[in-house]
Amino acid sequence: MRTSIDGIVLAQATHDADNSAEAGMTEEVVADTGLEPSGKPGMPQLDFETFAPQVVWLAITFVALYMLMARVALPRIATVIEHRRDRIASDLDAAARLKEETDEVIAAYEAELAEARGRAHQIAAETREKLNAELGEERAGIEADLAKKTEAAEKRIADMKAKALAEVDGAAADAAADIVTALTGLKPTKAEIDEAVVAARSA
Repeated sequence: MRTSIDGIVLAQATHDADNSAEAGMTEEVVADTGLEPSGKPGMPQLDFETFAPQVVWLAITFVALYMLMARVALPRIATVIEHRRDRIASDLDAAARLKEETDEVIAAYEAELAEARGRAHQIAAETREKLNAELGEERAGIEADLAKKTEAAEKRIADMKAKALAEVDGAAADAAADIVTALTGLKPTKAEIDEAVVAARSA
């Protein structure tokens, strides 16, 4: 029985201590903020007694934010967008200009390349004609030398042939004279021997 009484007394003391602590904290909050605590539970935004002022302040805040955005933020954003648009347009113009310059350089390069090819073909043709002319001259000179050498060789051959024939005719004349002398005992004249040799060659 004594234990139950002590428990009740202890619980009451604890409750009183909690109440006194809460009261102390409330006094400190009031002292710091200067506001009296509301006895109504729940969120203040859902308090219908202050709903109309909240709507008014909401409208004022919305208008203030709208004016701030319209007068400050949106013009700056528009300026940034305009600058970015101008920069993009400038970059596109520069790219188009560079493309045109590149096309012009490529066209000039192709024209120079075509001209170089034409000059190369012309030089090759001139070189070929020059070489053909030089070869023709050399061939003509070689053919002239061969003709001269052939003519000289033919002349030498004709001379040698004539000499050989003369020697053959002389030998034949001597042999014929010896044969006639041996057979007849008479020595023929040179005119008779030459006539006989000519007759024998013709036959």
